[in-house]
Parts: sequence; structure tokens; C-alpha cells
Amino acid sequence: MFMAGGGIRGGSSYGNTDELGYAAQENPVHVRDIHATLLQQFGVDHRKLTYKFQGLDFRLTGVEEARVLKDILV
Repeated sequence: MFMAGGGIRGGSSYGNTDELGYAAQENPVHVRDIHATLLQQFGVDHRKLTYKFQGLDFRLTGVEEARVLKDILV
């Protein structure tokens, strides 16, 4: 994934894959971690952002714990 601007560190890469680019070998990142990082850059706490669906509160980052990728931030 390519990310630029908005407080993302320029000219760096985060993690590695195998030689075919199929599986993460170093620093695997889940989609919920990317969402948590983007929301943090927007100034929104990803743990408090919820929306109602069929009477339940849902979060964009899901029910499992998401982490903000501080290594890619300026």
C-alpha cells in the first residue's frame, strides 16, 4: 500500500514480504491497524468512533484491538 502526506513519514518502507510478495515476513499489518492509523491522523479516536447497525454499535476497526502504526508517522 502507498501512503503519502498527512503526517506519514516520507521515503520509508514498513515491513517486508517473501520473494514472491505473497506473505508478510516482517511487521505484518492488518487492515484495522491501517484504519486506526488513518483515523488517528484525522484526529478521531478509533475506539470511540461507533455507528449503529441493526441495533448494535460497530466500530470501523472491529472488535479486536487495533494499533496505531506510530513507526510510519512523522
